[in-house]
Amino acid sequence: MNPENNQNQQNTAPINQQANLPPKHNALMAALSYVGPLVIVSYLTSKDDSFVKFHIKQGLVLFVIEVAIWVIGMFFWMLWPLFQIINLVTLILSIVGIVHAIKGAEKRLPLVGKFSEYFKI
Repeated sequence: MNPENNQNQQNTAPINQQANLPPKHNALMAALSYVGPLVIVSYLTSKDDSFVKFHIKQGLVLFVIEVAIWVIGMFFWMLWPLFQIINLVTLILSIVGIVHAIKGAEKRLPLVGKFSEYFKI
C-alpha cells in the first residue's frame, strides 16, 4: 500500500453542502413558532437569535388571530362558516411559515406578515 494514496484519500473528504443553512436547532425553533401555543417554547429557548425572533413574531400574529377568532366565535356562532375559512387560511399561512423556517429564509407571510413589526420582542 502506497502512503501517498492514503494521504490523497484523506484529503478528499466531502464538503458540507448545508453550510448556508441555519443550525438545525434554530430552524426547529423557528418552525415551532408557527404551531399555535408552541410559540412560547420558541420564545423561551431562542429569543436572542434574530432568525428565530423573526419567525416568532409572525407566529405570534397567527396565534393572536386564532385566539381572536375562537373568542369571537363563542359569541357570534352564526358566523361559524366564515370563521372556518379564516382558520383554514391561518393553517395554510402556518404551513408556509414552517417551510420558510426550515429552508432558512426570512420571508414575510402574505396578508399578515406586516403586522409582525408591531411585536417588540
